[in-house]
Amino acid sequence: MSITRPLLDTPFIRRSNHLRTFITASWLGWQIESNWADPFLFAVYSIVRPVTSVLILVVMYSVITNGALQEPIFAYIYLGNALYILVGQVITGVSWSVIDDREHYRTLRQLYTTPMDGYSYLMGRGVARLIIGLISVLITIGFGMVAFQLPISIGTIDWLMLVISTVLGVLSLAAIGMVVGSLTLMLARHFWSLGDAISGALYLFTGAIFPLDVLPAWLRPIGFAFPVTYWLELARRAILGPNAAKFPTLSGFSDLELTGILAAITLALLVFSWFFYRWALHRAKENGIFDMETSY
Repeated sequence: MSITRPLLDTPFIRRSNHLRTFITASWLGWQIESNWADPFLFAVYSIVRPVTSVLILVVMYSVITNGALQEPIFAYIYLGNALYILVGQVITGVSWSVIDDREHYRTLRQLYTTPMDGYSYLMGRGVARLIIGLISVLITIGFGMVAFQLPISIGTIDWLMLVISTVLGVLSLAAIGMVVGSLTLMLARHFWSLGDAISGALYLFTGAIFPLDVLPAWLRPIGFAFPVTYWLELARRAILGPNAAKFPTLSGFSDLELTGILAAITLALLVFSWFFYRWALHRAKENGIFDMETSY
């Protein structure tokens, strides 16, 4: 806590309960996520896990295409899979904190009797998973550049578009995680895999490893409804530039149009998640299941 104390003592943050709660929850989340091993073992795990995961995908792709690793579609698939790490980490990072506090630490009731802002607290708890996810993404992309000669050049990356799209994408994922966490507040059972189930479903419908064109026409609108679809497309364009594979479903949209759509969906999700969280918290308390454990 000594690291965050100077930040918490600044006048601007001291006046904001939301910011103080968010920063404290971020620090708490990092302590929880990183304290299960010594720093060396944690670093090894952070490197080995994403590399071994992506190698499974590369082997499957190589078997199907007879090793066509130089085709644009390979970079499309590889980069989409690498970026998608953030989806699972952010959504489950926010939503799992409810399960952690209620089932593992059994402190949910005590937390919500303090004068903290619950929405900011859950958002802050997801920051640790976000940091771990970002590290995994960088390791995975770097490994692809070295081992598979991905057509990525640091000098040609559109950093502005990449940063803007990623910030919007992460905010939209955090909003989805808040909705999942709010649902978890109202469920006393059968909630363990809720975050993983939703992130797994998005893997199919958002063009993470294959374009929306391969989906049946009646399923494609589902992909257009999710912000992840637009974030992945913008990130691919920013990183790969002219080497990015283009498919009919999104090739007709300019970068500015995709950014506008992503920003609009993100704003709508953030507003909805705030109202939904307030409603879910009220319902959970009214029904007496707010801090009810699985073994009740």
